[in-house]
Amino acid sequence: MSSRQREVNMKIAVGADERNSVVDAVIEHLRQGGHEVSWFGPVGSGSVTWPEAAFQVAREIALHRVDEGILFCWTGTGVSIAANKVPGIRAALCVDAETARGARLWNDANVLCISLRLTSEPVAMEIIKAWLTTTYQPNPEDDACLEKIRQVEEEGFEDIYGP
Repeated sequence: MSSRQREVNMKIAVGADERNSVVDAVIEHLRQGGHEVSWFGPVGSGSVTWPEAAFQVAREIALHRVDEGILFCWTGTGVSIAANKVPGIRAALCVDAETARGARLWNDANVLCISLRLTSEPVAMEIIKAWLTTTYQPNPEDDACLEKIRQVEEEGFEDIYGP
């Protein structure tokens, strides 16, 4: 299956518990690509925790205010865990372009999570490119897996798998 180009002018929520050169480079890259970026993170001397940033970005997606999200924290794990608590969110921690491509292609991920500790600006740009140029390719196997996730979100774990 091949990747295909995503729509050009998406609304993307970006959030983090800190703002550094990698975050700034990603935001600038997205804006230069014609995307509308909403920032959910510290402004000036303010602070935001990683769960707050993750929940804000996830909320924007769940309420259909933005098309997708990108989250950063030191490991990327915390924002991934937090965002995935919101129904309808499929957040993927991606450390390279191939993982980002797979998260989109097979998991229909709608939130990209990136580690600030591990990710350089050039690697972040590779990840963003793969993320933005890959879309989910519907197929019976992955569709069935995504349906199981939706059922657990809507009906609860015990209703489907028992106590």
